[in-house]
Amino acid sequence: MLTLYGIKNCDTVKKARRWLEDNDIDYQFHDFRQDGLDKKLLSDWLEQLGWETIVNKRSTSWRNLSDKEKNISTNSQAAKLLLANPTLIKRPVVEGNKTLLVGFKEAEFKLIK
Repeated sequence: MLTLYGIKNCDTVKKARRWLEDNDIDYQFHDFRQDGLDKKLLSDWLEQLGWETIVNKRSTSWRNLSDKEKNISTNSQAAKLLLANPTLIKRPVVEGNKTLLVGFKEAEFKLIK
């Protein structure tokens, strides 16, 4: 079973959810704001993909950070920042069936069928 992580009012998350539903792919939705963010899960993502892939530098949340907070150079620094500000995570994150995707690209989503 896939789990789609994000926040429910994010347009990209909505597109991903619609695509999964239109393609009859079962998934569970995990809302960072309502359901929280597991430290171990985040560490696994960072280890597999690196903080550069996970951190959304185009978000409003990123722009609101101080220059000091934006000065990330390690996965552990990113983990602290992301746990405190889950909306900084590039969305959606899809995990399951040996898949870990960040963001919504239809070509990548077609591979999870």
